[in-house]
Parts: sequence; C-alpha cells; structure tokens
Amino acid sequence: MKMVCRISGVLISLLFFSLLKGSEQGPHERRLINDLLRDYNVMERPVANESEPLLLSFGLTLQQLIDVDEKNQIVTSNLWLNLDEKNEQLVTNLWLTLEWVDVNLRWNVSQYGGIRDIRIAPKYIWKPDVLMYNSADERIDSTFPTNVVVQHNGSCSYIPPGIFKSTCKIDITWFPFDDQKCVMKFGSWTYDGNALDLLLPSEEADLSTYIDNGEWDLRGFPGVRNLIYYTCCPEPYVDITFTLHIRRRTLYYGFNLIIPCVLISSMALLGFALPPDSGEKLTLGVTILLSLTVFLLLVAETMPPTSDAVPLIGTYFACTMVMVAFSVVMTVVVLNYHHRNSDTHEMPQCIKSLFLVWLPWILRMSRPSRKMKEKRVLFNKKMKELELKERSSRSLLANVLEIDDDFRTAYSTPGYLHVPSNDDSSAIHSCITTQRELSSITRELRFITNHLRDEDGANEIIGEWKFAAMVIDRVCLIMFTIFTMVSTFLCLFSAPHLSA
Repeated sequence: MKMVCRISGVLISLLFFSLLKGSEQGPHERRLINDLLRDYNVMERPVANESEPLLLSFGLTLQQLIDVDEKNQIVTSNLWLNLDEKNEQLVTNLWLTLEWVDVNLRWNVSQYGGIRDIRIAPKYIWKPDVLMYNSADERIDSTFPTNVVVQHNGSCSYIPPGIFKSTCKIDITWFPFDDQKCVMKFGSWTYDGNALDLLLPSEEADLSTYIDNGEWDLRGFPGVRNLIYYTCCPEPYVDITFTLHIRRRTLYYGFNLIIPCVLISSMALLGFALPPDSGEKLTLGVTILLSLTVFLLLVAETMPPTSDAVPLIGTYFACTMVMVAFSVVMTVVVLNYHHRNSDTHEMPQCIKSLFLVWLPWILRMSRPSRKMKEKRVLFNKKMKELELKERSSRSLLANVLEIDDDFRTAYSTPGYLHVPSNDDSSAIHSCITTQRELSSITRELRFITNHLRDEDGANEIIGEWKFAAMVIDRVCLIMFTIFTMVSTFLCLFSAPHLSA
C-alpha cells in the first residue's frame, strides 16, 4: 500500500512539473529578445522612412527641491531639485520621460506566448541622445540607465531618474524677498529637427509627486518647445526648455537677519537717551556697529561675488551701518560739548543762537532757569549786603580819620598845650587798630566778591555747553529715529512680496 502511494505521488509530481514547463514564459521571452536583437543595430535611427523625423515625446517629473547654490549659480535636480545659491547652482531630482516608436522592435503577440512588453537595457537598443544643454555636472549626463520598456507595437518608454545640476542666473536684487527663474534646456546633441523632432505633451512638468521644500516655494514649472535656426546650419534644431519658478520663503531670514537688525539699529537710538556722565555712550555705539558688521558678513557669505546688483537686505544693512557710524560721530560731538568749560572754550554767538535759542524753541526745550534765577537773587542779596558793609566800614573809617586829624591839628597849634590823658591815648590806638582791620576786611570782601562773580560766570558757560549737548542729543534722537523708520519701511515694502 505504501509503495502504491509513493508511485502515485511521483506521477502527480511529474504531471505537475510537465504542466509548468509547458506554460512558462521564459523561453518565449528569450526567443523574442534574441529575434529582436539578432540583426538590430544600435546606431540605426529606427524609422520606417528615413526622410521623416523620429517623433520623441519629452516630459519631466519633479520630485523635490533640495537646495540652491546662489554663489556658484548652479541648479542641481533629480527632477529632485536643489538650488545652490552661493554657487548659483540648481540641484534637482528629476525623472525624464522619453517615449518614441522603434519600428525595429515590433512583434506578433500570438507568436511569443502572449508577451506584450519586455524590458531591455538601453545599451542594447537605440535611444535618443537628449542632454541638458546648460548642465553644470562634470559628467554632463547624470541619469541612471534604467531599462527601456518596449511594447509589442514598437513603442518605447524610457524614464531615467537623475540628479541634475544646471547653471542658473541668480538675481539677488530683492534678497531675501526674491523670486528665481531657472531654465533647463534639453535637446538632442547630434540630431537636428529633421532627424529627431521633440514633442511636448504637456505645457507643465509633472508635479504630482513633488515634495515641498522648507526654503523655496514652487510657483510653477512650465515648458516650451523651441524651434531654432542657427546661422551655421540651414536645418532647424529643436529643444524643450523648462523654466523653474521658485520663491524664497522669508520666515527664516526674517527671524534670523531682519528682526535682529531692526532691534540692533533701534538700540543705537538709545545711545542718545543715555546721559553723557554715564561714560557708556560711546561704548554702546561702537558695540552696535560691530554687531551690524558681523550680520553683514553673514549675509555676504551667502551672496555670489557679483557687481550686477546689491541685495535688498545688503542695502538695508548698509543704511543701518551708516546711521550707526554717524551716531557714533555725533556721540563724540555731544561728549565734547558736554565736557567743555570756560578755561578752554568760549561759545561763539552763532552756536548760542542755534543751540540755545532756535533749536530749543523748535524742540520745545527749556533750560533749568529756576535754579539759576534763585542763585542770581541770592548772589544779588549777598552783593547788596557786602556793599552795605563796605559803605558802613568806609564811613566808620572816615570818622576815625577825622578824629585823628582833629588831634593832629590840636597838637600842632602854637600856644596850645594839651597833655593827652591815658583815655585819649587808648582811644587813638583803638581807632588805628580798627582802621587796619577794616581795610583788610574790605580787601577780603572784594576778593570774595570777584571770585564769586568769576565762578558764577564759569558755571554759566559750562551750563550753556551742557545744554547745547542736550539739544544735540535730542536732535539726533529725532533725526535718527525718523531715518531708521523710513529706511526700514522703504527697504521692506519696496520688495515685490514680504512672504512666500
């Protein structure tokens, strides 16, 4: 019984393998490929009538925008897309879609086991020599040689992916609010339009599988078919040109460049509100100037070394740096005015009229005159008291001198004999002593009076210089505030757009 079961299993297995061998497609496909490629010449242009051009349908599929090399002006694409701004290069991830009809690759489906299509490596059959004219890749053709899908009617579909690096003229005029249009020109390298005619099935590249980029916003990827006659040759030459229109997203540059620059330039205005006696006015201005220089260097590293245009943000940074540098100069002037005194400088009449009369009147500023008036009133009172004391001392001195003259007259009269008593001698001695004391007091009072007058005049001159410094501070604060606001609004709102 076991032997019968084993024999039955072997027979069933043989029957099963025999059925599989009769229905497998391997021999048919091998035979088909051998028959197709036996007399096939890869150098032959596959057309039935050699006087007619071969029609080639050309399309692109954009996968992703990766980066932009602005400096070298090169675009790399897989069409995947990478725009290298620094080098002015565009790098893209692209799929090329090439479709044509090869009359030498046709067969009858019924004669080859129902096979309707096969895959053949591109090196075994003819394929169009379509290249990117403005390629920046060292290999020129950067596509991966995938298999060609051949239909039974001779229709060939070749979809090679690749990282394409193309040149791109980067316009940095409105950076970072700029749009870039990078051209990708494809065409046959050796065939003219009479031998190979390129067709554009769609006016727009395939964007169905496109992945958004964080730095660039895709606005469009249109294509156009061009027929060009060159002066060297009478034959027309056909090319397909796709224009990649992208717009820079400004959020990154707004938070990392524009907002810090606005804040730093606003801090420069605070230097004019800082008191000159603090000793930090000049340090603040120089520090802000150095900070702006560092930001400008960061912007310059991303820009191509071109003299065709100055980027918008570069213009804004330059205006801000000029403003901050001039604010440092005016801070030096303010400090110079603030620390002047009567021993070294005397204020000219024109400066008095400008900084003590007209500008304070325009700015609605007033000098602290109440304290000055109180000092003047107190000074006048002291002067009156001193004058009264001086007058009284003079009258007392005159009386003493008159008494002394009377004594001297009496002593000098002939026949008059008077013997002074002790009281009279002491009185005379006390009068002479009082006269000397009053003379020294008078000299001291005059010296003190002159010193107070000179000191008051010096303080008045110092106060005038300090008030002039305050006026300059106020004028600079208003002027630089207006300049900062106007330059910021002009630079930002002159851009074609503020957001992607």
